[in-house]
Amino acid sequence: MYAATLAPVLAQVEIRNRSSENCIQQNKLCPGWIVDHFDRYTHPLVQHIVLTVVSVGIGFAIAFALALLTRRRRWAVGPVLGFTGILYTLPSLAVFFLLLPITGRGTLTAVIALTAYTLQIIFRNIVIGLDNVPDEAKDAGRGMGLTDRQLLWQVELPLAVPDIVAGLRIASTSTVGLATLAVFAGAGGLGSEIVAGSNITFKTGVVAAGGLAILLAFALDVILLAGQWLLTPWRRVRPA
Repeated sequence: MYAATLAPVLAQVEIRNRSSENCIQQNKLCPGWIVDHFDRYTHPLVQHIVLTVVSVGIGFAIAFALALLTRRRRWAVGPVLGFTGILYTLPSLAVFFLLLPITGRGTLTAVIALTAYTLQIIFRNIVIGLDNVPDEAKDAGRGMGLTDRQLLWQVELPLAVPDIVAGLRIASTSTVGLATLAVFAGAGGLGSEIVAGSNITFKTGVVAAGGLAILLAFALDVILLAGQWLLTPWRRVRPA
């Protein structure tokens, strides 16, 4: 009785497996294969998220500290932008291979390289955001008796949030793309599945891993926009 009930189900599974194998052999785009083998992408996706979030987080911390240091030493803005600009223009694969003899294969090498690429974007946007704060807002803060430190944290940085978040959005999106090359540093990520897909099941493997990278970039962008919306309630107030 049970055998008779399970027979049609098993037959459908067998047909589906054969069709997926035929699809792969013909090097076509096979959605069914992606669904059946999605578990192979979960660990690389987690690795990719860690690489991106950690690199952008460290890059933001460094860029924020540099922006605060150069806030009172305006002459230092140019050298910092120049140095971070040089880092940004270096070929990513070359940076990975240059770091390998020093830090070895693994996540550390990838994070160092990816962090370096975020500094130019985030630092520049923090500086621009602070420079764009209206003088009227600063004068009003000083008129209320705020110290320079209070003025920075209560007036300037809140008003600079849109520019800062814009820099984080660009840095996050670009880091998601660059992190696909971290496979050459031994850090895994979705790049490992793109390389494997190009060697085995070109269309299906590359599309699946690349699609997840695009979705990750979109998700991070939405999260950052939501954070900006929460941190800037005054921008949600409509004029009467």
